[in-house]
Amino acid sequence: MKKLRGLLGFAAVFGSTAALAQIGDMPGGPKVAQVNLHPGVTEIAADIYWLHWMMMIICTVIFIGVFGVMFYSIWAHRKSRGHKAATFHEHLGVELAWTVIPFLIVIGMALPATKTVVAMKDTSSADLTIKATGYQWKWGYEYLDGSAKGVHFLSTMTTPNEQIMGGAEKSNTYLMEVDHEMVVPVGKKVRLVLTAADVIHSWYIPELGVKQDAIPGFLRDTWFRAEKTGTYRGQCAELCGQNHAFMPIVVRVVSEEDYAAWSKEQKTVASK
Repeated sequence: MKKLRGLLGFAAVFGSTAALAQIGDMPGGPKVAQVNLHPGVTEIAADIYWLHWMMMIICTVIFIGVFGVMFYSIWAHRKSRGHKAATFHEHLGVELAWTVIPFLIVIGMALPATKTVVAMKDTSSADLTIKATGYQWKWGYEYLDGSAKGVHFLSTMTTPNEQIMGGAEKSNTYLMEVDHEMVVPVGKKVRLVLTAADVIHSWYIPELGVKQDAIPGFLRDTWFRAEKTGTYRGQCAELCGQNHAFMPIVVRVVSEEDYAAWSKEQKTVASK
């Protein structure tokens, strides 16, 4: 029975993976068999991607160096070869080495990481400010300035219930599609002011390099500047209740001309 359960479990995992591969990459979202971070379409996302690789390489080199020396020492100085344990202690050179070298490694890792974190928090000189409010389980957006000033709407997931219940074939935007997308112009610094109306939510889009909690009673802000037009997808990254998985975020980045036309259209619809 244990073997049977194991085979059934493997078949279920393999089947779901195969189904995902058939669906294909999600436009503006995760890729099939993706094992790394998103390269992103913002400078911050690119910095995060580079920092991830830098940290991984440094940690791998340290791992290989430390364990390589340790295993070589165990193998080459084992008792069966006639070696006796050394009795020295307080070696000045060794103590300096294991103090100075880790300090330099930490500084080398901390400086670029700190630079990126400081840049992530710099929301000054924004070209556009949008307020995002988290609800169970949808997002509300309000444009506070620019050509779309006064435009506000709710953004709710539109994935058909037939797909969720397994009665229909899943699309490549499964659980990551909404009725109203946030629309922003390309190349403009967008400041996002976040809060929540009920519980803690989190506004997260990997391709934009943005992840910021939305907390009831608080206003918190972040920013992004998309360098490429397209549609980018994310989800609430805070466990906010039973429908947490059904709270997608979709941002459509368009040209300035298309953004102006969209703003005019939204204002016309709101005035009717």
